[in-house]
Amino acid sequence: MVNRALLILVATALGGQVSVFARDSLARFDGAIGVIPASAAAGTVNGDGTFPNVRSNVVRGVNPGAGPWTIAGLKAEVDSDGQIRVKGRGLLLASGNSIGTNANQHVFATLICEAAAPFVQHSTALSGVALEPNGDFTIDDTLTTVPSECPNPVLLIRNTGGVWFAAGIPVLDGGDD
Repeated sequence: MVNRALLILVATALGGQVSVFARDSLARFDGAIGVIPASAAAGTVNGDGTFPNVRSNVVRGVNPGAGPWTIAGLKAEVDSDGQIRVKGRGLLLASGNSIGTNANQHVFATLICEAAAPFVQHSTALSGVALEPNGDFTIDDTLTTVPSECPNPVLLIRNTGGVWFAAGIPVLDGGDD
């Protein structure tokens, strides 16, 4: 009886180990950066009288949301089969009269793997998930299309209008959290 119980325990433990290694991670993210839209300062001109060429914080072809927005934390993992899990905390407006609110936004995730154009967007459902009043959200979905590899991962958290509010910080060393 003891031997049988031990055999079942060992088999269960080995089965658990196999399932842990069976998941193949395409990209992981730990931490995030909120969007800070950029614009030219009022009255700023170049020496020749033209306005400076100011980038508007477009990331891999995706425009930024009006903001700025802050995010307290984010963890995300994308599996090679396209399954994506994102847990975000505190995605909130960081200025203006609505500071500290979620602006009633719904968000979805987009993974982009190319470092240069053309960029291919791999997104979760565009209907998004509602931000909680404190800015927390969870996305547990499958990407619409799945890249075979992702050498330069960028994860954007976007609203249903398509602009980005936060970007995940990629875990590139392959190590554990």
